[in-house]
Amino acid sequence: MVNKKYPEEFKERAVRLVLASQSEAGGRRGACARVGQQLGLSADTLRKWVAQAEIDTGTRPGVMTDTAARLLELERENRELRRANAILRSASAFFAAELDRPSIR
Repeated sequence: MVNKKYPEEFKERAVRLVLASQSEAGGRRGACARVGQQLGLSADTLRKWVAQAEIDTGTRPGVMTDTAARLLELERENRELRRANAILRSASAFFAAELDRPSIR
């Protein structure tokens, strides 16, 4: 599930601020702490946002955001299809049993 607590523009701006100030603030950790304090965010949250932004741009290995979202969507669809197949199998077995019973006519 994706948390939409912060607007996407805010996240992008915060990441840009961290990347721009990491050389002067004592590395990424210091930049995240300083920018996070200014914006009222946790430094860990900013570090995660920066790491995901680097993954999405290809400068860091990992699963891109859109790929992860598509994977979640496909997994959800797969669960729904398995459930539908199980229901259809049960219905098929029920009706097959009804056909095998001798009728009283």
